[in-house]
Amino acid sequence: MSLLSPRFRRQGLFGFVLACIIAAWGRGVETRAGELLPEVQRYIEQRLVEGEQIPAARQAELEELAGYVSQCLRAGRKAELTFICTHNSRRSHLSQVWAKVAAAYFGIENVHTYSGGTEVTALNPRVVAALQRCGLVIDADDVTALNPRYRVRFRQEGPPEICFSKRFDDPTNPAARFAAVMTCSQVDEACPVVPNSELRLAITYQDPKAADGTPDEQAVYDERTRQISREMLYVMQRVASELSPAVDTRR
Repeated sequence: MSLLSPRFRRQGLFGFVLACIIAAWGRGVETRAGELLPEVQRYIEQRLVEGEQIPAARQAELEELAGYVSQCLRAGRKAELTFICTHNSRRSHLSQVWAKVAAAYFGIENVHTYSGGTEVTALNPRVVAALQRCGLVIDADDVTALNPRYRVRFRQEGPPEICFSKRFDDPTNPAARFAAVMTCSQVDEACPVVPNSELRLAITYQDPKAADGTPDEQAVYDERTRQISREMLYVMQRVASELSPAVDTRR
């Protein structure tokens, strides 16, 4: 089952053909920019068949984010997305990483993803482990530091993404003309306004922290990773469909 919206699925064969064109187009661009790591590629393909796990109400939230990205790219400027949660340790980092990976998978250039919190802690090692189980390659100069800077790689070539805990207004994050995506309900309530953001959108997730130290810990982190990755893939697939050349259905 595709991650395309119900509107595309109702179009039958046309929707199927369009999905194939989008995927082929995305992978073609991605190959020129640097192929995804094989395990990451396989993980994405597994998530792409889970589209109907995304409820219609959730799709509407995700499509609002997709619309923002498309609008930025059509205007000839980069789309900058800052994912925000309280501690910038779990959900916001998962969202940052998977939004970037999803854009790369569909060959969408000029999408830049960031994360931040209202407090500075550290990228939780359980999140690092969950991403590694998806095939990403992650390392740091000193994992024992209070707030390690992790290098996150999902391509065979190219620079890594740098992930560490920071405030949402950290100098490494965009200061204006960005979308602020709230990934936890606490920060959604605490930050009704994010200064200089063009879009403030709540796409919240349950905190996997609740399972820390329990027998279900790994399963819960893996499930949250699957959810966030499939939803970021949905967003970027929508962007790809909106930016791709029109398909002539008269032939």
